[in-house]
Amino acid sequence: MLKVSFLVIFLNIIFIPQYQKIKSEGNNIFKVFLNNEYVGTVGKQTDIDKLLIDARRKVASNSDAFMFVEASVSTEGSEVMFGETDSEKTVLENMVKKLSGSVHEGLKPAYTVKIGTYTVNLATIDEVKSVLQAAVDKYDIDHEYSVSLEKDHERELNALTAAIVENSEVDEDKNAPDTLNGAGFEKLCTQALANDESEQEKKNFDDFDYGLLSLAFDNQIEIVDAYVAEGQLVNVDLAIEGITASQDKNVVYEVQSGDTLSGISMAMDIPMEKIISLNDAIEDENSMIRVGQEIIITNPEPPLSINRVEQEYIEEDYDAEVQYIDNDEWYTTDRVTRQEPSAGHRNIVAQINYLNDKEISREVIKEEVLLEAVPKIVERGTKIPPTYIKPISGGRLSSTFGRRNAPTRGASSNHQGVDWAIAKGSTVVASSGGKVTKAGWAKGYGYVVYIQHPDGKETRYGHLSKVLVSVGQTVRQGDKIALSGNSGVSTGPHLHFEIRINGTAVNPLKYLN
Repeated sequence: MLKVSFLVIFLNIIFIPQYQKIKSEGNNIFKVFLNNEYVGTVGKQTDIDKLLIDARRKVASNSDAFMFVEASVSTEGSEVMFGETDSEKTVLENMVKKLSGSVHEGLKPAYTVKIGTYTVNLATIDEVKSVLQAAVDKYDIDHEYSVSLEKDHERELNALTAAIVENSEVDEDKNAPDTLNGAGFEKLCTQALANDESEQEKKNFDDFDYGLLSLAFDNQIEIVDAYVAEGQLVNVDLAIEGITASQDKNVVYEVQSGDTLSGISMAMDIPMEKIISLNDAIEDENSMIRVGQEIIITNPEPPLSINRVEQEYIEEDYDAEVQYIDNDEWYTTDRVTRQEPSAGHRNIVAQINYLNDKEISREVIKEEVLLEAVPKIVERGTKIPPTYIKPISGGRLSSTFGRRNAPTRGASSNHQGVDWAIAKGSTVVASSGGKVTKAGWAKGYGYVVYIQHPDGKETRYGHLSKVLVSVGQTVRQGDKIALSGNSGVSTGPHLHFEIRINGTAVNPLKYLN
């Protein structure tokens, strides 16, 4: 008995740091798992948070970079009479080893510059200013303007925005007097006189100050603090190239009076093939466009655009504005040039607004006409021309306009219209209002109806089974004029439909609304 007692006392003395007597109070020993791997056992759950914090600090102390360490901790608790625990040192070392294997690439403090959808990461705020200043210096060769970074009060988070300020205004603000007198008042009076139109006209061309009048960013710029991988930081030269290099952007262009596809292509410096590919409604270079139609074109612009105003002296040929004579008896598609234009020559002082390198608008401040321009005079119609609708409801397009293999003996290989396969007896309506000029049988066409329209066009409806109108009758758009059929040279029930202009057949599908 004595030997057994001494043995128990001896074992307790040796193993007291690893074993503890546990009271029955629920889970009292905890296995700790870090990222699903066992790292040790502790007697108190509150010890785990402290050990994890210490482990993170040890891992972070090995690098100057900000890093993301993946750390997911879980425990398994149990209630035991005697439990074996690991020392804090052992658990800490195991955690450090595990976290070191879970470190993601080191992150560095940075500034993310956002310009619309374009973003770039720069290492310091000085680099941010350098990049933005480079975009300004492209147009400010005399270095009169600087980039100012200010807190964006529209954002709750710590964010900056950028603006362009005139260096002289910054210097003046620093020395501005408390009252409006002296030099400050004199300057305002001078500016007011300089802006007066009558005073401008009295000045000689040599009296004007030419050059840059104002600069401003055309985009909203946002600068925010960030932590990014070192590989995501961009050096200053590449960042400057990135924000100033032009990139194609899709924009909507509204067709103006007198526009043609070829004219738009030349004016906007966009290949015709590009315009066709961007717009499903434009089939080829011969497709019709109408005033007010919106088409997609590409416009090369850099991510960061600069809006500037310059005052310039210009000697130029100029055109007088076109003069129009409205004719209420003509359609808007009708116009005749009554006088050809002739360019004039003048000297001007103009304030020109540019977006990057593209002139947006100009205001002529002073003008000296050396040769008067002769205006172009155009007589134009004001009446809205008739519209054209599909003459049947439904149907399957079975033959298109133009060259084809003749479907049957006697049929034309140069198809003058379009065919829709449709059941015999289907209703055929007038595509547009007009006067019936033929209603009966025509060679090849079978039973037909021809309608002459006020705008000079003619529509033809062929292979009918029954004609419901007569020659000389006036019909409105949508009026029932016939029933479809299979008469004449035909391979099956369908409607043949034509539109002719001055007797020449055109593709009807280009004129249907």
